[in-house]
Amino acid sequence: MSEVLDTWLGRTIDCPCGQKHEVPIRRIVIERDALGQVAGYVKEAGYCEVTLVADEKTYQAAGVKLRGLLEAAQVKVSISVIRENAMGEVAADEEAIVQLLLDTPLSSEVLVAVGAGTLHDIVRFAAHRTKRPFLSVPTAPSVDGFASVGAPLIVRGFKTTIPASSPEAIFADLALLAEAPQAMIAAGLGDMLGKHTSLADWSLGRVLLDEHYCELSAQLTLEAVELCTAHLDEIAQRTDLGMLKLMEGLLLSGLSMLMVGHSRPASGAEHHLSHYWEMVLLQQRRRALLH
Repeated sequence: MSEVLDTWLGRTIDCPCGQKHEVPIRRIVIERDALGQVAGYVKEAGYCEVTLVADEKTYQAAGVKLRGLLEAAQVKVSISVIRENAMGEVAADEEAIVQLLLDTPLSSEVLVAVGAGTLHDIVRFAAHRTKRPFLSVPTAPSVDGFASVGAPLIVRGFKTTIPASSPEAIFADLALLAEAPQAMIAAGLGDMLGKHTSLADWSLGRVLLDEHYCELSAQLTLEAVELCTAHLDEIAQRTDLGMLKLMEGLLLSGLSMLMVGHSRPASGAEHHLSHYWEMVLLQQRRRALLH
C-alpha cells in the first residue's frame, strides 16, 4: 500500500474549483510481490473469468507468472498477446484494438493490462467501450497515465487522446519495475520533469483564455514531481525506494488528471511536441521516441 496514494482512493471531493472530483480506483499496491496479490483481488471482487493482455516481452516478464497464479486460484484466463507492427513495436492503433476485441471472449468479466503505457492505452479504450473494468499491472515505471482516464491512440496515423476509463485497481511490483529497460525508467522520470512546463501552460490558459484551473490538481502534480526529484539517486540505482517513489509520483500525477477529467495538469506543449514527433516518425515508418 502507499500512504501517499491511499488517502485519495474511492473519494468524492467537492472542490473549491467548482468541480466535484471522483477517484473510482479501489486499490493501489506498490511493493515487492504485488503480482502475487492480483489473484486475491480478483477472487475478492467476485470475478471468475479474466482476459490477460500483454505483448510478447511483458507476457514473458510477468504474464506467464500471473496466469499461473490466477489459474491456481481457479480463475479462468484467456490471453491476448498484442502483435508488433511493421516497425517491430506495439502501437495503440486500430489494429491492436481490433485484435484485443477479437481475442476477448464475451464471457470475460475483466481485462488485466500487463505492460507499460501503450499496452494500457489499448486496454483502457477496449475496456471502456465494452463496459468492462480493467486492472493495471505496470511492467515499467515509464508514464504517468496508468491511473488516468485518457487513452492516447493512433487513429489513421494521427495521435488522438480519447476519454476512456481508469483502472479499478493497480498492482505495481517493485522487483518487476526494477528489471525494466533503463530507457523506460528514464522515460518515466522525463515524463515527471515535464510537469513544470505543463503546469505553466495550464496557468497561462487560465490567465489568457479563462480556462478552468484546479489548485488541488496542480498541487498534486507538483507533489508528484517532488517525490521523484527528491530520490534521483535511488531511481538511478533502481532501488526499491527509488522505484517506489517514481511509481508514486507517476500515479499521483495520474490521479491529478483523473480528478479533473483531462490531461491539463500533467500534459502541455511538451506533450504536443512529443506527439507531433511521434506522428512524423510513424509517417516515416521509424520507431517512436519515449519521453
